[in-house]
Amino acid sequence: MDLLFIADPLESFKLKKDSTLAMMRIAQEAGHHLWFCQSRNILWKDDLVVADCQTLVVKPSSTSWFELGAIESCSLKSFSAVLMRTDPPFDIEYLNTTWLLSAAARQGAKVFNDATAVRDHSEKLSITEFPELIPPTVVTRELSAVEEFHQTHRDIVIKPLDGMGGMGVFRVGPDGLNLASIVETLGENGARTLMVQRFLPEIAQGDKRVLLIGGEVVPFSLARIPQGNEIRGNLAAGGKGVAMPLTDAEKRIAERLAPILNQRGLFLVGLDLIGGYLTEINVTSPTCFVEITEQSGFDVAQFFLKALEKALP
Repeated sequence: MDLLFIADPLESFKLKKDSTLAMMRIAQEAGHHLWFCQSRNILWKDDLVVADCQTLVVKPSSTSWFELGAIESCSLKSFSAVLMRTDPPFDIEYLNTTWLLSAAARQGAKVFNDATAVRDHSEKLSITEFPELIPPTVVTRELSAVEEFHQTHRDIVIKPLDGMGGMGVFRVGPDGLNLASIVETLGENGARTLMVQRFLPEIAQGDKRVLLIGGEVVPFSLARIPQGNEIRGNLAAGGKGVAMPLTDAEKRIAERLAPILNQRGLFLVGLDLIGGYLTEINVTSPTCFVEITEQSGFDVAQFFLKALEKALP
């Protein structure tokens, strides 16, 4: 198979834990041919969506780990699969890329995850489709609504809808200290919508990342455990990643959502769970392949490749 990876610059990859690199390595070992481009290299030309892309060879060296071929202009429909692995934020240029990928899909390209499904599933807001699985939550631009929610739940977490890696997440305790200032700053005085949730003390045991691949559930999660006085478990915020078998509650949630999301074209999904509550549905470029594999022995990249091969004609 010819696999096109749309990703961030290869020089930016974190070699010890990059999930996209793990996908590339396992696919190359299986005899598939790798291609690479960035989002900026996707264009509409001559009535086709094409990529100015390069062949990619992954090398064993940790210093010079990749080799790229000459730039070629190839239609996206000519690849066996197109894997969108560009990291958030989901800004206007990310959105523009999804529109081009949707056009490519109409022309016959096989895009993972489906670009229309990615647009339809805000990583924060999509949890509201399953209200019985989520903690008490309000989504608003109004300070008064946040203040009312705080009066009810006393200990809350406030976050922007377009944050990533724990960026912009604030906890406000029973004293309500700086509540108005936090809402005004994060919400840019009512210009941006915020999500507010009851604080879950179970975060001390980790913010669990559960992977869904091809409608199936990876049997191990990565618990991202906050360190020190930090409330955020995100690895980007200094959290410690510990692979754990799924609990019965986590398995029930994952097995319920996996076929639903896969049917919509969301082939790879990262659920975030705290204390048995669903807090996010990550669909852009879910990670944690390497950490789960190294700690549990369950080869997530191999599981991903087998599911991808099964999904392709």
